Amino acid sequence: MNRKLFSLNRLLAIIKKEFIQVRRDPISLRIPIAMPIVMMLLFGYAVTTEVDKIPTAVFDQSKTQESREYIDKFVASDYFVVKFNVGSEKEISELIDRGKVKAAVIIPSSYANDLKQDKTPQTQLIIDGTDPTTARTALNSGLLVSQVYSMTFRDKALKKIGASAARLPGVSMNSKVWYNPNLESKRFTIPGLVGLILQNITIMLTAFALVREKERGTIEQLIVTPLRPLELILGKLVPYIIIGYAGFLFALSLCIFWFGVYPAGSLALLLLLGFLFVYCSLSIGMLISTFARTQMQAMMVMILVLLPSILLSGFIFPREAMPLLVNLLGYILPLTYFLDIVRGIMLKGVGMGYLLGDVIALCVFTMIILSVATLRFRKSLD
Repeated sequence: MNRKLFSLNRLLAIIKKEFIQVRRDPISLRIPIAMPIVMMLLFGYAVTTEVDKIPTAVFDQSKTQESREYIDKFVASDYFVVKFNVGSEKEISELIDRGKVKAAVIIPSSYANDLKQDKTPQTQLIIDGTDPTTARTALNSGLLVSQVYSMTFRDKALKKIGASAARLPGVSMNSKVWYNPNLESKRFTIPGLVGLILQNITIMLTAFALVREKERGTIEQLIVTPLRPLELILGKLVPYIIIGYAGFLFALSLCIFWFGVYPAGSLALLLLLGFLFVYCSLSIGMLISTFARTQMQAMMVMILVLLPSILLSGFIFPREAMPLLVNLLGYILPLTYFLDIVRGIMLKGVGMGYLLGDVIALCVFTMIILSVATLRFRKSLD
């Protein structure tokens, strides 16, 4: 019997069936709303690379006006908060060991006298290095505060001899930060979070699509129908494309109206390319469902896909700092390319000309993954 290779009527029938099944599964309808809210709030406020208000202990052995002015400069920088004034280095050690402070400033007893005699007093900044991010911030900020404060005294000394630090030769650097002038970590994290949420929603929705059919036994009913594998795959994707894209729009709305990260480029282009990534991620979920026999297996495979995406795509950690092999692994993750797209449009305002390589990569990934998922599907019980 000769059957059509592709039938629109059969495709519409499976789409209608899947919509009915989704309507009977309220969790599938709540995920696109609940997940963006939870992940946006958790990652948006908890994941930050900005470090300030570092709890600090002070061991002031000088106890003079000059030493107090020195400490005030640390507090005024807004990077340090003096939590404890201690009387010995042993107390500093105990506070750091207990995690009460992350840094400590030690001022020698000869501090004020050395300044008055035009000598250079030697202060000490002790840092808890268990958290490298906090330690680097404390180190760089502490050195900068001390250097600026030291320059004021050098300028005074030069004025005594009729000179000025401003007249001495040197190098002046005029710095300017593009796209994120205030270096706010949320402007980097939040747009990337839109892509991560979109991937998680879509893969989660479709990873269980065929698996549910297997566990419930309804796959047997599909076997006896004239459905083609491509018709079944596409028919199951359509409802989840709508649900997944709705989740993308909701996450993008939170990004703009809640966190105040507005797109610097074309919103229409972002919406169009967001649809492409929805389709690509849904294809990944559908491919997972062709491998897994149970929902537990699907969940385990999904974790194996999602975890590397968080670590290797550049969502949080810069890929340039990774070893070469690990960096190359990031290129096999579709999220890597979509993060370039969403951050390029949201932060830099770039257009299609700059994003063409990422768009082509997503298209290739989508076609390959969807083709493999279709070929792997067999209308049988095995």
